[in-house]
Amino acid sequence: MSVNYGSKRVVTGARYGMRDWLAQRVTAALFALLTLIVVLQVVFTSGPLGYEGWAAIFAPQSMKALSFAVFVALAYHIWIGMRDIWMDYVKPAGIRLVLHVFTIVWLVACLGWAVQVLWRL
Repeated sequence: MSVNYGSKRVVTGARYGMRDWLAQRVTAALFALLTLIVVLQVVFTSGPLGYEGWAAIFAPQSMKALSFAVFVALAYHIWIGMRDIWMDYVKPAGIRLVLHVFTIVWLVACLGWAVQVLWRL
C-alpha cells in the first residue's frame, strides 16, 4: 500500500535560475559600460552636441560593434524578463506560446531596426 502525501508537483526549468540571474547581471554590466563610454565622450566633447556630434560618437567601427553587442544583450535581457513574466502570470499554455512567439518576433524586429540605425550613421 502506497501512501500519497501532498500533491504531485512537476518541476520544469529548475536549472534556469542561476543562468538567467547571471545573464541579467552580465548584460546589465554591458549597458553600464556603453553608458559610461557615451557619457565620457559627451562630457569631453567641446561645443554644442548636435546630430553631427552624436554621429561622430557612434561613427567608429568599434563603437558600432559595441553598440550592436549591447543591443543584442538588451534583447536577451528583455527576453529573460518577459519569458519569466509570461511563465509566471499566464497559465493557459496556448496563450503563453502566442505571447512568447510575439515577444521573439518583436525583439528580432527591434534588433533589425537597431542595425539599420547603426549602419546608417
